[in-house]
Amino acid sequence: MSTEPLRSDGSELTPLQSNQEQGRSYGNLVAYWILGLCNNFGYVVMLSAAHDILSQNFHDNVEEESSSDSVSNTTRECNPTSTGAILLADILPSLAIKILAPFFPFLVHVRMLLVVLLAAVGFLLVALSTREWIAVLGVVCTSLGSGLGEVTLLSYSSIFDKDVISTWSSGTGAAGILGAGSYAGLTSVGLSAANSLLVMLIVPVIMAAVFWLLLRAPGSRTCTWKSIINRNDSSQVNSEQSPSSVPAPKLESSPVESPKPLTVVEKIKLIPPLFVFMIPLGLVYLFEYFINQGLFELIYFPDIWLNLHEQYRWLQVTYQIGVFLSRSSVNLFVVRKLWILAVLQFLNVIFFTFEAVYLFLPSIWIVFAAVLWEGLLGGAAYVNTFYRISTEVPFEKREFSMGITSLSDAIGIGLAGAIALPVHNILCQLPKPY
Repeated sequence: MSTEPLRSDGSELTPLQSNQEQGRSYGNLVAYWILGLCNNFGYVVMLSAAHDILSQNFHDNVEEESSSDSVSNTTRECNPTSTGAILLADILPSLAIKILAPFFPFLVHVRMLLVVLLAAVGFLLVALSTREWIAVLGVVCTSLGSGLGEVTLLSYSSIFDKDVISTWSSGTGAAGILGAGSYAGLTSVGLSAANSLLVMLIVPVIMAAVFWLLLRAPGSRTCTWKSIINRNDSSQVNSEQSPSSVPAPKLESSPVESPKPLTVVEKIKLIPPLFVFMIPLGLVYLFEYFINQGLFELIYFPDIWLNLHEQYRWLQVTYQIGVFLSRSSVNLFVVRKLWILAVLQFLNVIFFTFEAVYLFLPSIWIVFAAVLWEGLLGGAAYVNTFYRISTEVPFEKREFSMGITSLSDAIGIGLAGAIALPVHNILCQLPKPY
């Protein structure tokens, strides 16, 4: 299938830049990788720190002791403090912003300024909180920033080369490894959870620098910040307009035509055809977050070199490695039948549910392998969904399609959290199978 931008009637539409210039710069590819990393970094860290945020020694560098000796031989090892509040605070605001943002004017620089500020405020509120509700408010700010950043940058990617989707997805996958790993590393060397979050304030600073100094504005050979100044000086419409309504730059080599902006009615009519992308993606995320938030804590191997909390942390790291690998794979192979990924992830739900109930597996290495497979499926669903949109959806509809599809994973995660909390509590009441 041709990857040239097409109108909905099949005729060619010249993009804002020629194929040679349209995001081919290595700088743009690197910029989108870093932006993906920074955008998802806070989201991952808040989930990794959920138990610490809700604990009373959050500002201390003392870790609560926990071992299987603290529970009876007939009681399951369950986390006494529910992290459901942090999970929902980390996803519901993101879901709301993803639903609403595609219907508002695409002022990309205003949006990105909000993204950076929300990320910084989120880290500060959680790190400096003296009350639980203040910490939860900080998680909400982080979630809003992450959701707005994803829907904005995915929509903005529609005017760059399709390969920025691959680097963006790879960056978001790397955020899982670096986010969870950096938090665990900083706390393990003696920093308190609060001070570890303060160190991470460097992330929104890096994000701002990359977007305004490294990323090259469409139709320009200068960075985004210089492009704003140049366009303002020449009294032209700046690049805060929607990518689908930016006036086409005058190129001597070929005429450039900008698509007509979509109306609200046209946007609503465009949603049903996108279900072929949204439903599989949402189901994959529903299944995998049900596994991660509802079942991981109940899978425990006693008397090995890792205690209960360490086993949970390494399962999370293994999952993030799988996500990172598959989100970086779209340039090697493309999965066309996205529904297969949802079916395979559902089989993982069955497998992990049986293990959580009966604890029948003889070795934790089998669980590690299954978790890696789970992460591979989740990452593959994400990157292949947006890659296919970038190559198959007509150019004038691509910006909105990217933005609205990005909310399907948030819906899946939100449903997973709602389902996982009661299921987790039910399974915790079951006696040990041995």
